[in-house]
Amino acid sequence: MPATLGGDRPEDVIPPAVFGYVAHVRHFAVEELRSARRFLSSVGFRGMMDSLEFYPVNEHSSREDIESAFSVLLSGHDMALVSEAGLPAVADPGAALVGLAHAHGVEVVPFSGPSSLMMALMSSGMNGQRFSFHGYVPVNSARRKEKIRDMETVSARLGETEIFIETPYRNDSLLKDILDTCRPGTMLCVAAGLTLPEQFIRTKSIEAWRKEGILIGRRPCVFLLQARNVQTERYDR
Repeated sequence: MPATLGGDRPEDVIPPAVFGYVAHVRHFAVEELRSARRFLSSVGFRGMMDSLEFYPVNEHSSREDIESAFSVLLSGHDMALVSEAGLPAVADPGAALVGLAHAHGVEVVPFSGPSSLMMALMSSGMNGQRFSFHGYVPVNSARRKEKIRDMETVSARLGETEIFIETPYRNDSLLKDILDTCRPGTMLCVAAGLTLPEQFIRTKSIEAWRKEGILIGRRPCVFLLQARNVQTERYDR
């Protein structure tokens, strides 16, 4: 079951039919209990929290924890997997639970909703036919710069878009390392606060970003890189 990317009006970004499909569900696998309760209250479960069962499925969950949550499905109950932000199992720890469902022949029903990764890609102007998602980049600046160089090299060689994310409070340090590391003609898209009033989406060359300067701040952000082969690199700036 998809969640919002932080907005207060789920009906603005999630098809209303989704809420009807899950209205009967009383078992929820969730990444974070407090935000899941708040989200469910906003989509029709207000006043029903005491009748719902919650099963944490996050980066701290062991295999045993996930199997315990899955046992609810084996007992014949429906369960909804609720993402912390966006689509479940996409850059999200819920994939292990979905994998168990397939392994045991349990029907999986996906519902559409906002995906920051796909929304960033579709609005970036970059290659949507070939792309790679790298998740979080290293925290250490030296290792992070090495990862950025590797992504730029792969993008230039394969012509693909490289997509990656960072914890919001490290957005600006990551951006600095990108601008310090990449070639001037490499293209960078910064897609921050997607679907929110402060939404910001811009694609520019590294050279142009260096001249402009930008502070992203502590907003959820997706970064996308697309490089050209150094032998043929030409961009309009």
